Amino acid sequence: MSTGRPPSFARPLLAGLLALAATGCSVLGNSTREASTIYDPEPELRAEPGWPAVDWQLALPPPNAARMIDSLRIAVRPQPNELQVYKGAQWARPPSEMLSDALLRTFEASGKLPGAARQGSGLNADYRLLLELRRFESDYGAQGAAPAATIEVAAKLLHAQDQRIVAARSFARAQPAASAAVPDVVEAFRLGLGELAHELAGWTLASGAAHERDAHRQRP
Repeated sequence: MSTGRPPSFARPLLAGLLALAATGCSVLGNSTREASTIYDPEPELRAEPGWPAVDWQLALPPPNAARMIDSLRIAVRPQPNELQVYKGAQWARPPSEMLSDALLRTFEASGKLPGAARQGSGLNADYRLLLELRRFESDYGAQGAAPAATIEVAAKLLHAQDQRIVAARSFARAQPAASAAVPDVVEAFRLGLGELAHELAGWTLASGAAHERDAHRQRP
């Protein structure tokens, strides 16, 4: 694959296949018959010594995500309003699972809270972190020849006792790839996912700690 031009893409819908066939573009055949390279990026986990240490526990429900976003196929946006997938490449796990795993491992590595686990693990959680994965795609945008691994997540921290949202924020990361080659794009996702998990974990700890302080001040 040339690194100076966008890679070959494939559309999952029949309408997209017909449109590409009409223009002579390469499309992906039957995925059950064609071999794909499977990618499983392992993000670097970073914890900050300055993050607050807390005494509450956290549950992480599965992130919400649209089916196209949370697919094993690696999504790519070659231009605005157009979403395709890379030919001959796929994720080992859905993006929502990669996000949850990176985030939980970051919490564990930080040592700043007594427990963090997926919802349903039996953990008696004081807070729940609700996530919506809005983007997980290779986006050419205005980057030029090479795309950027673009991840966008909306987060809400819910206090379990009264079911109140105590903090909410959106997070976005656009990590430039070294080239348009799929391995370089995957590496950009690895870097971007690690940075976003780091930012999300720090925000969660700070937001929960602030809520606990406010609740303590209001007690008689």
